Amino acid sequence: MTVQDASALPLQAFLFADPAAHSLSPLMHTAAFRHAGLSGQYAAIRVSSTELAAAVHGLRRPGVLGANISLPHKQAVLPLLDDLTPAARAIGAVNTIIHREGQLTGENTDAPGLLADLRDLGVNPHGLGGVIVVLGAGGAARAAVYTGLNLLEQDVYVVNRTPQRAQDLVASWPDRNPAPQLRASAVAEVPWPDVTLVINASSAGLDAPDQTPLDPAFIAQLPRQALVYDMVYSPAQTRLMADARVAGLAAANGLGMLAQQARLAFTAWTQCDVPVEVFRGALEEGRTGIPR
Repeated sequence: MTVQDASALPLQAFLFADPAAHSLSPLMHTAAFRHAGLSGQYAAIRVSSTELAAAVHGLRRPGVLGANISLPHKQAVLPLLDDLTPAARAIGAVNTIIHREGQLTGENTDAPGLLADLRDLGVNPHGLGGVIVVLGAGGAARAAVYTGLNLLEQDVYVVNRTPQRAQDLVASWPDRNPAPQLRASAVAEVPWPDVTLVINASSAGLDAPDQTPLDPAFIAQLPRQALVYDMVYSPAQTRLMADARVAGLAAANGLGMLAQQARLAFTAWTQCDVPVEVFRGALEEGRTGIPR
């Protein structure tokens, strides 16, 4: 479906991404509309960088609930919006646009979606202890950093294969006073025995399942209670997760986060609280279609 085709839909919500055809979001939101008893349609639309402004402007039409925003537009969309929630402003990235009476507000449901999934995995936000390592420095990494600093209230180390990008992320972050602290770090300088949560927010393992963002030698230094969380959800077990399990650690992929952030976006658009199991169920039905 093209941007031009979108105008033909009645009650509408969208995903704007490039590419977009692989997305499972239509499955989740179609199931949510059905569960909520609402007549609505959700379409994943491939939107290039040059089409983004026009696509976002089209969300102001009556009957449009809003849109999800994915790569590569999470940061580029910011100046096209009328307002940002405090979380979206702090993170510096938007994954959800909410339409209200012609006004567009940018939200980021990635961070609370991640926190909700971590809670489902048994992570206690008030008793995690130790430090958090975020692998990556893009929009997803910013959501992970926000989760670590603001929601889990732990010190966060950002590690990226291009060190300057990690340094740029830290330098651009809103000033924090007092702790927790945010640091850009070389992988060898992380105090691995003190790390209780590793979040892979990079694309490593997405296109090449045997690729990992972290050498097993560093995983071996993690304490037994550490959790390795990979935002990549296809394949179901990435190389990073496999290495963690070989080392006797708990590991999880990002499928639960995907369901949780979709639930939060749907609630923001419709004010309907659809159980996360509806979104998870739709994902499970579509798993065989997830591209590697």
